[in-house]
Amino acid sequence: MKTKSKAILLGAAALIGGFVLFANGKPAVSNSILDEPKAPVVKTAYTSAPGVQPVDFEKAASAAVPSVVHIKTTMKFKEVAGRPGRGDEQDPFGGMGDDFFRRFFGEGGGRAVPQPDQRASGSGVIISSDGYIVTNNHVVNGATNITVTLNNRRNYTAKVIGTDPNTDLALIKIDGKNLPVMNIGNSDDVKLGQWVLAIGYPLNLDVTVTQGIVSAKSRNIGINTQASAPVESFIQTDAAVNPGSSGGALVNTNGELIAINSAIASPTGSFAGYAYSIPSNLMKKVIGDLMKYGSVQRGYLGISMAPEGLDDAKKKELGINDDVDGIHILEVSPQGAADQAGLKKGDVIVKIDDQPVNTDARLAELIARQKPGDKVKITYVRGGSQHDTEATLTGKMGSFASTKSAAVESLGADFSDLSKEDASKMGVSGGVVVNNIHDGVISNQTNMRSGFVITKVGGIPVHSVAELKDALGKQSSNFQIEGIYPGSDEVYYYGINDFRK
Repeated sequence: MKTKSKAILLGAAALIGGFVLFANGKPAVSNSILDEPKAPVVKTAYTSAPGVQPVDFEKAASAAVPSVVHIKTTMKFKEVAGRPGRGDEQDPFGGMGDDFFRRFFGEGGGRAVPQPDQRASGSGVIISSDGYIVTNNHVVNGATNITVTLNNRRNYTAKVIGTDPNTDLALIKIDGKNLPVMNIGNSDDVKLGQWVLAIGYPLNLDVTVTQGIVSAKSRNIGINTQASAPVESFIQTDAAVNPGSSGGALVNTNGELIAINSAIASPTGSFAGYAYSIPSNLMKKVIGDLMKYGSVQRGYLGISMAPEGLDDAKKKELGINDDVDGIHILEVSPQGAADQAGLKKGDVIVKIDDQPVNTDARLAELIARQKPGDKVKITYVRGGSQHDTEATLTGKMGSFASTKSAAVESLGADFSDLSKEDASKMGVSGGVVVNNIHDGVISNQTNMRSGFVITKVGGIPVHSVAELKDALGKQSSNFQIEGIYPGSDEVYYYGINDFRK
C-alpha cells in the first residue's frame, strides 16, 4: 500500500551565535541583518577547500547553538460556532505549534464551543545583540503571549515586530543586551551534497543539533496556502528536524546561518527524510524590510509562468520549446515591469542578474529579494537568439486574463450578470447569478443552490461576471461569498477554503 507523504510546518524557533562589538567603552549593537557580512566564525573545510569533508561538527555547533532560542506561545481562542456533537473532537495538530493548519471561518450554525488556551512551541535565531529574533510566521501567528528562552535558560517576553505570510517569516523582539548573534552566510553559495547542521528545540526538548547534507535547492512544495503571493524556494536537507524546529537554524560548517528551518515532508507528522528551509538571502531581505519599514517592500516582474511538469501535448499547445532551459512566459501583465522591459509571451527567461534560473521557485526567490524600483538584468531567449534587457520592478503583482478566468472556472458553475429588472425586484444594485452548478469548489465546499445571486466576494461588491473575476483575484486562500436567493430577504454566507487562483 502506498503511503502518501505530506508537507508539514514545524513550529520552532532559534537564536544565532556570534560576537558583541564594543566602542568607546560601551557595547555597540551588532546586527547580522543590517551589518556588513563578517568573516566566518569557524574556519572549516568549506572555507577554502570544499572538496575536503569535515569529520566532526563540534566547532560549528558550539558557535551556533548559543544563538538558537526556544519560543513558547499561548493562543487564546474566542468562542466559535461549532456543529452539534463535534465539540469534543481533538485537534490533530495539537501541541505541535502548527496553528497554521487550523482554519476557522465565520460564525457558522450550531452551538457555541468554548476553546481552551492553546500552547505551542518553536525555535528562533538571534539576529541582533539587542534582541531581534527571526522565526517563522506560523510559529507566532495568532499568539497572545510569546516567551523566549535563551540557551543559558534566561526567559524573556517577546513582542511581534512584523510578519510576512508570503515567505512564512516573522521578526520578534526581546529586551536584551549583549546577546550572541549568528553570522549569516550566503545561501547562493550552498552546494548540493554540502554538510549542514539543523539546530532547534524539537518536540519540546532542549536544544538539539542534527547533521545532514543539502539534497536539493529551490524546492516549491506548495505548503504556504494562506498567503496571497507565496514565495517558496526551499533548501532541502536530510538533517533530522521535527515539530518544534520551525524557525530554527540551518547552519553550514563555518557556523553561518544559511537557512531558517520551516517544514518537513512526512507521512506521519514526524521527520521521515526531508526538511525544508528558507534561504538566508531571502530571509535577510524580508527581515531587513520588517526591521526598517515595518512591512515587506516587494518588487514584482509581472509575468505568468508556465507550470512545471507539463506533458508533451500541453507543452505543444502552449508553444513551449524544451530545447531552451529556463522559465517560459505565458502572459505579460499590461504596463508591468516585464511589459515595460519588452518581454513578450513565448520568451524564455534564462538568467536574472546573470544568475541562471530554470525553476519557477528560483525565479520567484530572486525577484522577491528586490523592492519596487529596483532594476534587474534579464537574459532571455526569443526565436532562438539570446537577448538582455533591464526591468524596473513595480509594487503590484499584475493581472492576467487567463488567471482570472481559471479562478472563476475553478468554482464549478456557470455565471451570468443579474439583469437590472431582476436587481430592482430583489432590492440590490447588481449581482452575479449562479447557474448549473457542477463539479468544483462550490459543490465540494458549500450547499449553494442554482439561482443564488452573488453580491459580494470577500467583502468586495460584485455587479457583473467581470467584477466577480476581479474580486476573486484579490482573495487569499480563505474568503466568504455573500448573496441572496430570489424571493428571500435573508443574506447567505458561504465559506471558501484553500482557494487556488
